[in-house]
Amino acid sequence: MFTHSMRLVRTLSLAALLATTTLTASFAQDAAPAAPAPAATVTPETVVATVGGEAITEADLSFAAEDMAQDLAQMPPEQRRAFLLRVLIDMKVMSGAAKAAGMDQTALFAQRLKYLEERALRRAYFADAIAGAVTEEAVRAAYDAYVADFKPEDEIRASHILVESEDKAKELKAQLDGGADFATLARENSIDPGAANGGDLGFFGPGMMVKPFQDAAFALANPGDISEPVQSQFGWHIIKLEEKRQSSPQPFEQVASQLQQQVLMQTFTKKVDELMSGVTIDVTDPTLKAALDAQDAQDAAAEEGATAQ
Repeated sequence: MFTHSMRLVRTLSLAALLATTTLTASFAQDAAPAAPAPAATVTPETVVATVGGEAITEADLSFAAEDMAQDLAQMPPEQRRAFLLRVLIDMKVMSGAAKAAGMDQTALFAQRLKYLEERALRRAYFADAIAGAVTEEAVRAAYDAYVADFKPEDEIRASHILVESEDKAKELKAQLDGGADFATLARENSIDPGAANGGDLGFFGPGMMVKPFQDAAFALANPGDISEPVQSQFGWHIIKLEEKRQSSPQPFEQVASQLQQQVLMQTFTKKVDELMSGVTIDVTDPTLKAALDAQDAQDAAAEEGATAQ
């Protein structure tokens, strides 16, 4: 399993890659397009503008959309392509000026270019070999495993009346014992936001409510039973049991996105571990080496502790 520091590194790395990758599986929620597709059929080589004789293509628009995905998300879709084109025009003009000044001939520029090339290759590999391997079949297999491992829990649907004082709670309980309608008293007296719904809280399971409330609610045996007043940090509650049931697995559609991310992380982890296993890494900076060694020791201790549990 992942240990803390390595899990954090991988999670951040995956998040950065996802920011520039669109998962296109049909079962996933459709992401808002970075830029609306033009009406005519185009190819990546289609020229959309020229600047000083140099072409700007559909591929350039796509690359810019990847880099500026967060900015585009805040922008109306119909404005995105024009915005990207203006950015690319500025880029062409300024890069031309930089070349004229010889800035592309420096050692620092060569190092930056090498970094950008490796980053682009990493993104391409991720999109093809990792994200591309996360199929609907893999996600549905993860869902089947989730269903097989699912352990049902008791759930109840309850209504409550919340008041500020014990005396008021006792007064209302006496009215209920005399046959008063619970929902009506809740609407007229409860200070809870759900009072308008007759105090109905819907279904909930263990751990979803504060403990005094939970203990009193789950102690009720039969639908229709009403508790004695019980105090929590919110005030005094009178609880009515409405229904009991066993929890069930969530439908595939509700958990598909979460399972997709889970499968993606597993695929990413496995692939990176495979690639790392055949590589010799020599950290020559003493401070960085000490930091990595400390992380490795922490990871090993955490993994040993997790295995022992």
